[in-house]
Amino acid sequence: MKADGRMLGNTWLATKLCVTACLLSSGLSVCADDARVVVHPNNTEEALINPGMGWVCFYYSNRLWAYGPRLEPGDTLDWFPGASVIYFRLPWCYLEPEEGKFRWDLIDSYAQPWVAQGKMIALRVTACENRFRYATPEWVQKAGAKGLDYRFSTIGKPAEETLWEPDYLDPVFLEKLDRFLAAMAKRYNGNPSVAYIDIGTFGMWGEGHTGGTSKLSQEETDKRVKVQIDLYKRHFPDTLLCISDDVSGSSRPGDSFPATDYAFSKGVTLRDDSILVGRAPKQWFHAGMAQKFWPTLPVILEHEHYGLSKERNAWDPELLLESVEQYHASYMSIHWWPDTFLKENRDVVNRINRRLGYRLELREAAFPREVRVGEPFTINTSWANVGVAPCYAGGSLAFTLKNRDGKTVWVSTDETFDARSLPVAPADQARVVSHASACTVGIVTAIPAINDGVVKYLKQTEDYPFGANVPTVEPGTCGLYVSLGKRDGSPVIALPLPNGDSARRYRIGEIAVIGTK
Repeated sequence: MKADGRMLGNTWLATKLCVTACLLSSGLSVCADDARVVVHPNNTEEALINPGMGWVCFYYSNRLWAYGPRLEPGDTLDWFPGASVIYFRLPWCYLEPEEGKFRWDLIDSYAQPWVAQGKMIALRVTACENRFRYATPEWVQKAGAKGLDYRFSTIGKPAEETLWEPDYLDPVFLEKLDRFLAAMAKRYNGNPSVAYIDIGTFGMWGEGHTGGTSKLSQEETDKRVKVQIDLYKRHFPDTLLCISDDVSGSSRPGDSFPATDYAFSKGVTLRDDSILVGRAPKQWFHAGMAQKFWPTLPVILEHEHYGLSKERNAWDPELLLESVEQYHASYMSIHWWPDTFLKENRDVVNRINRRLGYRLELREAAFPREVRVGEPFTINTSWANVGVAPCYAGGSLAFTLKNRDGKTVWVSTDETFDARSLPVAPADQARVVSHASACTVGIVTAIPAINDGVVKYLKQTEDYPFGANVPTVEPGTCGLYVSLGKRDGSPVIALPLPNGDSARRYRIGEIAVIGTK
């Protein structure tokens, strides 16, 4: 039977109500006339795993036993909604126990299952810890690096041993650190599986604290921080770097300081590890500082060890959510045993997932019921970002047609649309942005006269109705899919839409492709 334009048009008219009912049953609100279909998707509330955002699970939190070893081998926290990054925070002494001999297996053994799932890793190497005399390896001191012996006391716990902090400007220390970072950069700079790397080889726990050690003035701290930033930028030019807000003073009020301003000027983003360490109103100190960073760089938050925060009566789920709002955070760390944390905080985890980072909703799509091969048409879409942060990497808008067998027959990318441009707004005040995409499905080419024998055959066969006009897309009814991602049409960004395929394309309706007139 010939599938000519008249038959397809009549078929659409006869099946109009059937198609509309099908769309409604698949989670789409549909309005239609004889020419165009308007779809209002019912966006879901599911947690999304997307680049540049999500929950961060500690595998190592400064020591080997917290918090990953309780996980089963290969566990990538698929059961924790929105968990997208595995984080390794280790003293330098573990990774280079002897000069030039590295233990990257301490990272790679547990990172690889995450990478295989398309998830990311993050890293911090520290040079000063309250649990290790030599967080900076002892061989660095033996090579001649200067430093300070000290005792570290915590509330209610007197110091038990003498520890060592390096002189962060000592030339031997900087030489050895430079070589270590060079080796680390060979593996991780520009690695697409690395979400970010902390500038962590200054101060206690890598957070810039020296109040319990060398007691540096802020001016002295600023000088050392700039040296560290320049060192990391030289070795990791193609990787997102971050630095703790505490380098400017952990509880120092204010929004702008030399150290963090210098970090921002070098494209280094901000992280704040102090969330809910103290009780309100001292639940955090530098949300104002984050306002410089978040419009262009993803902000990273880390709450206090959950159990310790509860012991101090500082834990408040509502404030945890509020920290995401105030800092416009893209990442939030799970700073505890993740199963326990989720069990006791599932409601706020779900609420944070609806705001953390970016969340791009398709609010409306309008497209023609049928299109003719080779003739232009328009698809109109309306979008909103209901997250607290921009989609920093951006994403082009693409449409895909799949035939009845589910095979892709057409992909068109609209590079004039960039997901990065969708504005950020307070909760429940998302701004809707409308866009018109110019499209053409295939082309029609005429078989040259020299092929008269082929033309004669085509005119006689029942399988090809268009005579000598050959379309690059066969006529028929196709499913229409929408996606956001690379310029070549490869989907990257998960959307909160129903009817997704396994490649982050989402079916929004059907279009009939017809041949020439």
